[in-house]
Amino acid sequence: MKKKVLLMGKSGSGKTSMRSIIFANYIARDTTRLGATIDVEHSHVRFLGNLVLNLWDCGGQEGFMKQYFAQQRDNIFRNVEVLIYVFDVESQEIERDIHYYQSCLEALLQNSPDAKIFCLVHKMDLVPEGLRESVFTERMEDLIKLSKPGNVTCFRTSIWDETLYKAWSSIVTMLIPNVAALENSVTHFGNVIEADEVLLFEKATFLVISHCQSKKNRDSHRFEKVSNIIKQFKLSCSKLGAKFQSMEVRNSAFAAFIDTFTSNTYVMVVMSDPTLPSEATLVNIRNARKYFEELENPSNSAINHHGHNYH
Repeated sequence: MKKKVLLMGKSGSGKTSMRSIIFANYIARDTTRLGATIDVEHSHVRFLGNLVLNLWDCGGQEGFMKQYFAQQRDNIFRNVEVLIYVFDVESQEIERDIHYYQSCLEALLQNSPDAKIFCLVHKMDLVPEGLRESVFTERMEDLIKLSKPGNVTCFRTSIWDETLYKAWSSIVTMLIPNVAALENSVTHFGNVIEADEVLLFEKATFLVISHCQSKKNRDSHRFEKVSNIIKQFKLSCSKLGAKFQSMEVRNSAFAAFIDTFTSNTYVMVVMSDPTLPSEATLVNIRNARKYFEELENPSNSAINHHGHNYH
């Protein structure tokens, strides 16, 4: 199942850097080596096995932008599932940015009226920390007004922290066809094994695609922080020729397990009873694997929800 995703915004706004971090295993400091995108770069990213993101990274130089709305209009804006428009928060050409953004909206309305629209207010690390919330809120309110009658979802992002993972997790999750069934199954699994929290990560990108929690947690950015940490650790392992498979973190307050789950996912299970033997949780993860494999590939087998035993 292919889904076309347009990544647009003016030249230098950070589009290719974020794409490279999420999908090509770059770390933030390595993105300084990336050159400007010439015209449109196509990439096919396999996500969760049968979902393929057909990513169109559109160079943002003025000459290319004009072509997108003229000669290439139908080709670019036809059959689009998602538009991700990136705004550089420090841009000195706000009016021009807005003009191109609204031109994109018009072209989508004609060619892909059902496309979902996301705006990323990017490079937020350049804004003083105390001002970030107010700067973002002001930009978001402006973009919501400018996007009417359409709906837009806005995120503040930076390649230097977890906000990039938060935005892309939200966007990609929305493209997963059976995401509701996945959410229900993760919740069921979490309830049965009495976990504080269960997180499901996509294997290649380590984006969070589903989660459930039974206890409140003060850190609202924890998912993305874990994504970031584990992805960096995975990269370090691969540089040494080692393969990351699983990890256990334990202290007096909780035990957390990260393990390979299905062929396309990792799972993280957090238990607040640190006296519980590791093997008990690992057995439950093993027992759940087959069911989640079937859920990801429903065509391969009939799903029988009651045939799987957790302890």
